[in-house]
Amino acid sequence: METYDKLFYDGKWQDAQSNDYSDVINTANEEVIAKVVKASHKDVDQAVAAAKAAFEQWNNTSPETRAKYIEKIKKGIEDRQDEIADTMVKELGASKTFAQNGQVPQSLNEIQGTLDEFKDFNFEEEVDNATIIKEGYGVVACVTPWNYPMNQIQRKITPALLAGNTVVVNPATNTPLTAIIYAEIIEEAGLPKGVFNLVTGSGSDTGDYLTKHPDVAVVSFTGSTAVGKGLYENAATSVKKLVLELGGKSPMVYLKGGDLQLAVRSAASTVLDNQGQTCSALTRLLVPKDELERTKEVIQDYYKDIKVGDPSEDDTRVGPMVSEDQMNTVLDYIQTGIDEGANVFLGGNRINRKGYFVEPTVFTDVTNDMTIAQEEIFGPVLVVITYDTQEEAVKIANDSSYGLSGGVVGPEKEAMEVARQLRTGNIAINGGSRTPKAPFGGYKQSGIGRENGLYGLEDYLEVKALFK
Repeated sequence: METYDKLFYDGKWQDAQSNDYSDVINTANEEVIAKVVKASHKDVDQAVAAAKAAFEQWNNTSPETRAKYIEKIKKGIEDRQDEIADTMVKELGASKTFAQNGQVPQSLNEIQGTLDEFKDFNFEEEVDNATIIKEGYGVVACVTPWNYPMNQIQRKITPALLAGNTVVVNPATNTPLTAIIYAEIIEEAGLPKGVFNLVTGSGSDTGDYLTKHPDVAVVSFTGSTAVGKGLYENAATSVKKLVLELGGKSPMVYLKGGDLQLAVRSAASTVLDNQGQTCSALTRLLVPKDELERTKEVIQDYYKDIKVGDPSEDDTRVGPMVSEDQMNTVLDYIQTGIDEGANVFLGGNRINRKGYFVEPTVFTDVTNDMTIAQEEIFGPVLVVITYDTQEEAVKIANDSSYGLSGGVVGPEKEAMEVARQLRTGNIAINGGSRTPKAPFGGYKQSGIGRENGLYGLEDYLEVKALFK
């Protein structure tokens, strides 16, 4: 077991002014694998002060130079990607295959996508007699979740730094080891001191204090909608800019005449990979009522060979939940589904072994007003909802407080028509894959702002007009 007693700020690793530590658990065997120090409020003050002191020089650094530093960070991730993936397997419980082929490559692809777009971005433009200037806000507080411990940091610091801001990152306490590797990579890249800072500690204490800090100009948060709502109050103290990527309860709409196997595979993969701990997971599968039995056959066939077990083994698809609390939350939702009259078609139980394992679960006989159809479970749980008409399918899909992602599988023209009617930020049509240059973000209570490419960059830029 390793002990991490330092924080990274002002360009170096510094002793924390705290003797309080968080345990990092290997979720597959429930063993403590590390202890990580919790930053004190004074530590946070010093990290923010370092970021504030570094801002003016970094904001005035040429965009080309800032991009070269991001390229160095990307190279550092490439050089340590096996180590990063192994760390995620241990502290998150992500399967080895998903960590290696999903988690780490996603970070690299999104960094490159943003860099490609950044080459053609203009920080100044002329409009009539005005010169329009875009520049950084100042200090950005980046509070990140545990489910994608590398990429959720990347999605914040890449655009924030390219825009000319400095950052203070507070990673989730469940998965701080990946963030520590990230800080080591940035140290190796040689960024000017104070541009990037890392303070470990709980979101409820360290993160809360950081987001309220008077010298923080922007709060960038990814996590639950409930916490996101609370950040409005924190932001109000000094009218901070908010960038929020929150929860989801996304629909996969299957239309008659489409590829049913593709629809099932597209939805099921999002609740199996990463154990369904993905905000954009397609957790509601909507199918015509008269195709329910065929849908159940396809689901049964897809799930029959899914291996649940040790995430470090190559053939494991589904590992453990990130924590005991998250496991219990998922099990509580499953029981709620049963109590409200839904039918457990597959799974539904905790797996009787060491670790926080929940069986991949599929519900049928679900109506969209049930708790399991409305609230984000964040586990390997898929609900199947039936409809009679295409109009009803659209209505059910949009009947949600969320609007982060979605999918439509069906005849091309009809699928496009339905996709245009969905009130959600991202929609895959007939298995279309997301490009890292396109915006990612949600409608309604799924957040404010967008990530990736130039769309993500814009959220971290102030705009001024100079009139001549």
